[in-house]
Amino acid sequence: MTLWRVSETEFQLRTLQGQFWTCDGQGCTVSATAEAPPATNETFYIERLNNNSRIHIRLQSGTYLQALTENQLTADYAGTPGWDDNAATFEMAIISNNLHGDFQLANGYGHDKAKEVLEEHRNSFITIEDFDFISRHGINTVRIPVGWWIAFDPDPPAPFIGGTLAALDNAFSWAQTYDIKCIIDLHAAPGSQNGMEHSASRDGSVDWPTSQDYIEKTFDVIDFLASRYAKHPALLGIELLNEPSAASVPLDILLSYYQQGHRIVRKYSPTAFVIVCQRIGNADPLELFQANIGFTNIVVDLHYYNLFDTFFVNLSSAQNIDYIYKSREAQLQQLASASGPLVFIGKDSFPALTPLAKYNLKPNWFVYECSD
Repeated sequence: MTLWRVSETEFQLRTLQGQFWTCDGQGCTVSATAEAPPATNETFYIERLNNNSRIHIRLQSGTYLQALTENQLTADYAGTPGWDDNAATFEMAIISNNLHGDFQLANGYGHDKAKEVLEEHRNSFITIEDFDFISRHGINTVRIPVGWWIAFDPDPPAPFIGGTLAALDNAFSWAQTYDIKCIIDLHAAPGSQNGMEHSASRDGSVDWPTSQDYIEKTFDVIDFLASRYAKHPALLGIELLNEPSAASVPLDILLSYYQQGHRIVRKYSPTAFVIVCQRIGNADPLELFQANIGFTNIVVDLHYYNLFDTFFVNLSSAQNIDYIYKSREAQLQQLASASGPLVFIGKDSFPALTPLAKYNLKPNWFVYECSD
């Protein structure tokens, strides 16, 4: 069961199968049968005793739910329950509480506080001085993640906060000043393509591939981005979707999306690179190279997460570096030499390196670090 927070006291309860609790009024029996999007009958009020695990659940009318039998909830408790052992007092166990991301931040803070927090972040986290710095250190391209709600700026759908479009415009302006190219990366699609916080998932579910409405809305976002930035001298390419889940996004749906996304970008630019990201998880790294997505300036984005693979964790720093040179370099050369898409390593990670291992890196390989 996952909670969809509507306000500080209002919630919608979603099962792992995707249906919502629903109740049509006093005396009803609660059922988990409602499909998305949830509405008034699927909205409940949760009261909690001093942040402990005991809760009450009531309807908007004020009627409390109770469990008189093991497998049935009814909205017919008489009066207001106390916090003793009674049929309307429930024990809540939080199994997972680690979702973050734009949706959680904005929904948790509420509009006014979230706007304050995000404005401060956008004004200070990346500035023109950063573009000056990376230019002086030989970096010629930046990959900029954006969420689907950018197409609705300055008034995106709740709970998202406007301002992302202005931030992207600033980045393009600064990039042009320092002769840096920009890749726009659609990091978060409607409904989430991987269930992770960086795709602005509401509850960890992957709903993007199950809804044609979500997919069509994503095409609209690509159209918006391509039409706005296609002629900008700083644009290098547009990445159609970041890290779709191999477990949840079928390949045929993804390829169809990539093909149409490529056509949309080509409406506005014959030369901008169209970047397609591999599925993360247990997917064939060759699947996008073997697909017929488009003919001009197609790039496959490969992400290598050695950091989360026990094989690499158990290697020494020197062995990790050696693996890249002896094994991965050969794989990349093989992919790049084929008469197909270009290769782009959008992300790479490996277990922490000792200072000596960093020193032993070959020329033109760099280690970038960040800390809290």
